[in-house]
Amino acid sequence: MKRLVVSLLFVAGALLGCAQNYFNIPAESFAEKVKVLGVAPIFLDADSDIIYPQKDHLLALISDINRKNEPLLVRKLQDTGNFYAVTQLADNSQQLFNSLMARREKRNDAAIEYNKYFWKTGEITSYINKNRLDALMVVIVSGLTQNSKIYSSNLMTSLETDFNFLTMTAQIIGPDGTVLWEYPNFRGHLLSYNPMINLQYPDFSESEANKSHKTEVRFKSIDGIRRSLEQKKVDYLFRETQEPAIYGKLFDDMISLIKHSADRQTKSKPAENSKQQPPVDGTLKPATVNTPAPATELKAPQDARPPESAVKTSASPAPFTNEIVPATKSTL
Repeated sequence: MKRLVVSLLFVAGALLGCAQNYFNIPAESFAEKVKVLGVAPIFLDADSDIIYPQKDHLLALISDINRKNEPLLVRKLQDTGNFYAVTQLADNSQQLFNSLMARREKRNDAAIEYNKYFWKTGEITSYINKNRLDALMVVIVSGLTQNSKIYSSNLMTSLETDFNFLTMTAQIIGPDGTVLWEYPNFRGHLLSYNPMINLQYPDFSESEANKSHKTEVRFKSIDGIRRSLEQKKVDYLFRETQEPAIYGKLFDDMISLIKHSADRQTKSKPAENSKQQPPVDGTLKPATVNTPAPATELKAPQDARPPESAVKTSASPAPFTNEIVPATKSTL
């Protein structure tokens, strides 16, 4: 029984260890290739599945709130410490989206529905080179209709039907058009992906007041959507912070899949150097009065420095082989 428990713990540890690389390339290669990350203005796909009756007012509202929250994403990326520089790009969001986007696909991968985007390789390459970037991060807000089950506030009743949502996806794209990282991410063993906001709601109060067995689905008001998106996050003491709850949560989900332990090699170097030093002998030895100390002990330890060839060998990264190509069709 003890051996079985140890074996299960070992397998679980191995699986968790493998799940830490959320990139489409090895994490070490990503860290080596992407030093300067550019963040495009948050895109809004107006032609996606948004069936809101006052669509123009909704698009204007979402575009405005996107602009206000772009600096928050940049700060969170900077705080990871994984990049030399994170640059917020100030181009027109809609014009840039139209020039870079090739097509959109509604996907259902691992029972998760989302909109996947494909980009024009030539335009991506030109834009990244023009801004002197190593990679470009794009975040897209789009509409999606999917089946969902929503409960009433007292959890006594529920309605399962199609609702219209706003969702948020993201990708980090290399200069050759390769998608280096994406959200939602399917490289973890525990998959989760929450929509940004539901544009509709089941009117349980109306059906209850009229003693009706049918619950109508209604659209939220513009003011209601704005208040939901601007609602502030609360801390563990239930104090209101300055960070918007919805955008902050989505950005944190992305950052958790981007942040990698780039300092692993740095932390391992002192341990390696300590192994090279001779052990300290704590045994007391009799003093030798007539024997002078060797002259070499009075000089600076010049020979303690490793050979120059060894330094070059440890500092040079492993050659990168880019074997990932952009997806051209559904992986289902």
